[in-house]
Amino acid sequence: MSRLSDLPVSLACVGLAVGGLLRLASDVGPANAAWSVTIAVGVAYSLYSTGRSLARRRLGVDLIALLALIGTALVHEYLAGAVVGVMLTSGGALERWAAGQAHRDLEALLQRVPRSAHRYLNDALVSVSLDDVVPGDALMVASGELVPVDGMVLSPIAVLDESALTGEPLPVNRVRGDLVRSGVVNAGGPFDMTATTAAADSTYANIVRLVADAEASQPPFVRLADTYALRFLALTLVGAGAAWIFGGASRAVAVLVVATPCPLILAAPVAFVSGLSRAARRGIIMKGGAVLERLARCTNVLIDKTGTLTVGHPVLKDVLTDGTFGRDDLLELAASLDQVSPHVLANSVVRAAIDLDLTLIRPTNVEEVLGFGIRGRVAEHTVVVGNASWCGVVGTPPWAKAARRRARLDGSLTVYVAVDDHPAGVLVFDDPLRTDAARTIRSLRSCGIERIVMVSGDRVEVAETVGSIMGLDEVFAQRTPAEKLEVVRMQCEIAPTIMVGDGVNDAPALAIADVGVALGARGSTAASEAADVVLIVDRLDRLGEAVVLARRTKHIAVQSVIAGMVMSLVAMGVAAVGLLPAVWGALLQEVIDAATILNALRALHAGRGERILDDDDTALTARFRSEHRSIRAALDRLQAAADGLGMVDQGEALEEVRQMHRVLVDEVLPHEEAEDAILYPALGRILGETDTTASMSRAHIEIKHQTRRLGQLLDEIDPRDVDETDLVELRGVLYGLCAILRLHTAQEDESFLSLGDDPSITTSATPR
Repeated sequence: MSRLSDLPVSLACVGLAVGGLLRLASDVGPANAAWSVTIAVGVAYSLYSTGRSLARRRLGVDLIALLALIGTALVHEYLAGAVVGVMLTSGGALERWAAGQAHRDLEALLQRVPRSAHRYLNDALVSVSLDDVVPGDALMVASGELVPVDGMVLSPIAVLDESALTGEPLPVNRVRGDLVRSGVVNAGGPFDMTATTAAADSTYANIVRLVADAEASQPPFVRLADTYALRFLALTLVGAGAAWIFGGASRAVAVLVVATPCPLILAAPVAFVSGLSRAARRGIIMKGGAVLERLARCTNVLIDKTGTLTVGHPVLKDVLTDGTFGRDDLLELAASLDQVSPHVLANSVVRAAIDLDLTLIRPTNVEEVLGFGIRGRVAEHTVVVGNASWCGVVGTPPWAKAARRRARLDGSLTVYVAVDDHPAGVLVFDDPLRTDAARTIRSLRSCGIERIVMVSGDRVEVAETVGSIMGLDEVFAQRTPAEKLEVVRMQCEIAPTIMVGDGVNDAPALAIADVGVALGARGSTAASEAADVVLIVDRLDRLGEAVVLARRTKHIAVQSVIAGMVMSLVAMGVAAVGLLPAVWGALLQEVIDAATILNALRALHAGRGERILDDDDTALTARFRSEHRSIRAALDRLQAAADGLGMVDQGEALEEVRQMHRVLVDEVLPHEEAEDAILYPALGRILGETDTTASMSRAHIEIKHQTRRLGQLLDEIDPRDVDETDLVELRGVLYGLCAILRLHTAQEDESFLSLGDDPSITTSATPR
């Protein structure tokens, strides 16, 4: 608060105190004079406040305070007038404090704007203005500095604090080739990066523009509160006039004193700005209070599939071989060759190999043909990766038939691999559903969304499969951008509708929906500019948070206004019948003002039932997510071992099964035990329900039982005399373990572990 803003409060308080001391000394005349000065300060402040309201075309209840001050002077209620003066000026201080609290997260974003960058120039490092940075510049980000523009990491690793953008407290690791966004903090050692945008086009610059727009807007409810304020002013004047007629001027002044303006002129704006500020803290940028209010009214959701319900980039899902090479061996050869390919699928192959700790070899004699594939030498092998014809696949061998069926039914992508001029297998890629997608759909329904519809350009079979898995009400598939617009218009006619998307083709639909929501972390600039709400963290569950936050904020605003008006009207009635003197009325007025504003500030904080993880909980979910990735890799080997029974040498097959049994005993079972002992109690505390994880614990018992049964089978089977019955029993146990472990880990990822931030989701698919 500035010294100029403090002056009226200081003068009024001094005047009230001096008058009180003089009155104690039985010196009535000088005491009244001191209190008159306080009244004059209050009148001057009230005139200033009224003038400022008129300049904003908001004639309202500011006038009541001015009339109350003049009235107390005219009826010689100097002490009451002095109290009103102090309360009025301190109310201004309360307003500034409340506004500061409400704006604090928005202001924090604005104040963190990077100003300069360290650029490499002729092998030297120089500091330049941010405006001088252009795409392609090599930059260095020092420890503790903000990343100045969007770019790609050049160093082996960068440790970043992204909490200002995402709201997640734990640092994340970005490796060479990953994209980083401006505005995040380097929480590790210095690292190099290549700028991919100019400063004006960077993520943080866009956020600053969105925040500025949000602060400048005024929601319709606030304008409606102004209308109520005029009616309240008229009602106050009528009430004061009636009190004057039936009880005299003193009662009329008492009525004016308790007619508090704050619930109407402050409560609604403070609540809405608090909501916007809290949203920004959670990585949700709303373009103003009007958007927040419209979002609170919406009951329909239209949602895109690719990049919205799904992660938006291909992930290696399976490796099918003809038996010449093992799965890991074939992947190792393909990933070694793909290290030098700029294709987006090549990055996914390399990432999958790195996750499995495979050894990659630098290829030689590499040739790549756009649209067909890549070939080269990896150690002593000639490796070819690409489409079926490029890899020499003839006819439909069993492993290729399985891959083609998955591509047709699941919408998967297939990339074939040939080794030494012989087709050896196929890599199968999926665009998997986000782990938080199903939980987001459930949260939307629980907070009042009545209808959720998917609109996608994907094939009908694929889109309907996703819609069925997610439990959506309707699916519109194979829609062009123009047809998406028609779907949005149709849904908006039914009910207020939210449209959620992330791509360039979603921008028109986002623009015409009642509320457009863009996933801005990886989405297009066009989508972010067309949308009303931008999720700057790559998490779909923030959509559910945004709806809950909007509805809660509007509820708090309405509650504050109505409660303040009711308390004021009751106090006015009591004052009108002569039971509330002006002095006590002034004190009561300030209590009502403070209570109303403090209630409006509740929108800054999480509501009851909101699930916000602390640092320890976030670290816990990160630990078990990491272990799940290892378990999924082990499951692939477990299934391969089951597939190999009866197909390859029995001794080798049984040895592989024994190795997988050791993995189950040494790695998987300790993981399940740790979940029961550590993770589930924490989740019970977070979710507030002890029975939530009971069925998951039951799955642990079954996993342990089946693992023990597998061990017993292995002990009983003679490797030198394996018959078909042995193979059938082993396959049954192995396939059963695969099924229950896949389902169990998927359930935990979806329902529990997705509550924490997963940095791997935002890893870019930028080619290496």
